[in-house]
Amino acid sequence: MTSVTLSATPKGNGYQATVTYSDGVAISSAEAFPSQAEAISAAALRLLDMPERLERFDAPEDESRDAERDS
Repeated sequence: MTSVTLSATPKGNGYQATVTYSDGVAISSAEAFPSQAEAISAAALRLLDMPERLERFDAPEDESRDAERDS
């Protein structure tokens, strides 16, 4: 099953935004946000800035592996 998880984890005096893909790749923000809602919103915006990652979910298995190797 393909999934994307947006999360917020405590970091310093705030929360760190994280986007986690079903293949195990996780991308976290360098900055901390004052609230969990702001961190999750930042993770969503980060996800929208990387449409090629989402497009790989619909690619045939062979193309998906080629794209992973070439990135």
